[in-house]
Amino acid sequence: MKQHILPALKLTLVCLLFFSGFYTLIIFGIAQFSPNNGKGEIVTVGNKKYYTNVGQAFTKDQYFWSRPSAVDYNAAGAGGSNKGPSNPDYLKTVQERIDNFIKHNPEVSKADIPSDLVTASGSGLDPNISVQAADVQVKRIAKIRNVNENKIQDLVASNTEKPFLGLFGTEKINVLKLNIALDGLK
Repeated sequence: MKQHILPALKLTLVCLLFFSGFYTLIIFGIAQFSPNNGKGEIVTVGNKKYYTNVGQAFTKDQYFWSRPSAVDYNAAGAGGSNKGPSNPDYLKTVQERIDNFIKHNPEVSKADIPSDLVTASGSGLDPNISVQAADVQVKRIAKIRNVNENKIQDLVASNTEKPFLGLFGTEKINVLKLNIALDGLK
């Protein structure tokens, strides 16, 4: 038994030093070369600062709506709902979100609502929506803001982020950046 315990303790000590010391310093050093020293991109609007990598709550009809959050967009308590797809409470919540979306977007059918507009992400802080999620909201926003739909569609296209290296991920739109650009429309 002694022949197994001593190597296990040595390995534990080496891993502890490596992962809580050396590895952490390497990642911290790499982060110093990224925008804002790894703290995320900050956008200032008026006198308020917003992090573009954290989801924001947008629920007014004149804005593109964000992806729902299971943690009310609280970055200190990131997390999902931990409810499975057959959980009655979860299904009720999703149905309420669908009903609310249809109430505010009567021209959109239930089948045309992208899942990212009615389901929260795993972190509850996803700042992005799909292109489809933006497209189904264009009519509502154009009508409320009294702006040509094509102008808003062009804004969606110009704020669409392509997959990394054209291969990894899907097209996405940062809702905060899109809504800031929307407020800048004349």
